[in-house]
Amino acid sequence: MIQMYNVTKTYSSGVEALRGINLGIKKGEFVYLVGPSGAGKTTLMRLIYRDELPTSGHVVIDGRNIERLHESRVPYLRRSVGVVFQDFRLIETKTVFNNVAFALRVVGAPSDEVNEKTHRVLEMLGLKHKANLYPSQISAGEKQRVCIARALVNDPAILVTDEPTGNLDPELATDIMRILMEINNRGTTVLMATHNMGLVEQFARRIVHLVAGKVISDQEKVPRSAD
Repeated sequence: MIQMYNVTKTYSSGVEALRGINLGIKKGEFVYLVGPSGAGKTTLMRLIYRDELPTSGHVVIDGRNIERLHESRVPYLRRSVGVVFQDFRLIETKTVFNNVAFALRVVGAPSDEVNEKTHRVLEMLGLKHKANLYPSQISAGEKQRVCIARALVNDPAILVTDEPTGNLDPELATDIMRILMEINNRGTTVLMATHNMGLVEQFARRIVHLVAGKVISDQEKVPRSAD
């Protein structure tokens, strides 16, 4: 599903964010990216949805080499990769429904498909009763669920989440983790960057540890029965 071969990413400032990354993630896996700030976690994820290109090496997403992908095909790649950010990035002037529906409208989905898929994903995330509210009218946990709904509405094969619990209290963070685990159990490949090692231990899965742009460990954890 995700393959990285000797990937290096150096920014124009001279900062080498990734160095010689070799990584394979199979369909249906749940993988944590952990490591200190500046370790390269966000850069690695930006490569997956082609917000960045590698300086050297190759990144292959679902059989597609991103640096060889024609610009006209990039929207199709991004449709298969849902992205959830820590800072929500909701449009304050749009309702919950329209924030989620926007992801379908920008790719030209017909109105009946927009309505059906948006209602379905809002119901799945327990947000149907919030559909007509604006971001300023809902809680932080609900905002993060809206972000997840927006990322899922295109039925992506991969969900990339950058510190999705970073702005939430422990109880809400646990709720979001249970949602991500349920999404993964339905077959979506999930990649999550986090500093919250408590959640990593509670919801144990594969852990890829980055330091200074390098993978220093890659280990499987046995899930606890309680999660």
